[in-house]
Amino acid sequence: MSSPAVRVAFMCVQNAGRSQMATAFAEQERRDRGLEDEVEILTGGTYPADHVHDIVLEVMEEDGFDLSDRTPREITTSELESCDYVATMGCSTLELEADVTTVDVRDWALDDPDGKDIDEVREIREEVRQRIRDLFDEIEVEVTEDV
Repeated sequence: MSSPAVRVAFMCVQNAGRSQMATAFAEQERRDRGLEDEVEILTGGTYPADHVHDIVLEVMEEDGFDLSDRTPREITTSELESCDYVATMGCSTLELEADVTTVDVRDWALDDPDGKDIDEVREIREEVRQRIRDLFDEIEVEVTEDV
């Protein structure tokens, strides 16, 4: 099997909130659009937390996503540099060391759900969902044009 045509990463500092939501929605979009062989999804943080934020687990569970088995992880510069798209959640001062002209880095500037009330976290969830849909609209065009 050949490697996926597109690698996308969702990252933040702790990898315990927004980037976990983004990853779950991206996995769903990839599956719903039949792009499992074309899109690889990475996630991580620069200083990962011990666990996904409880409030994030709660609002994602409301939406049918069980993130209880997910563990924040560190993402490496080499992983990020190997991506076509990198979405930071608004908490990162991401500076890739190598030539990054091939990496489309987007700072989504999302509020941190940690410490927010549930309604605010639901709003963040919906913004993340829409940004993922928009990104996958772009990715789908890219991978279907290459066919």
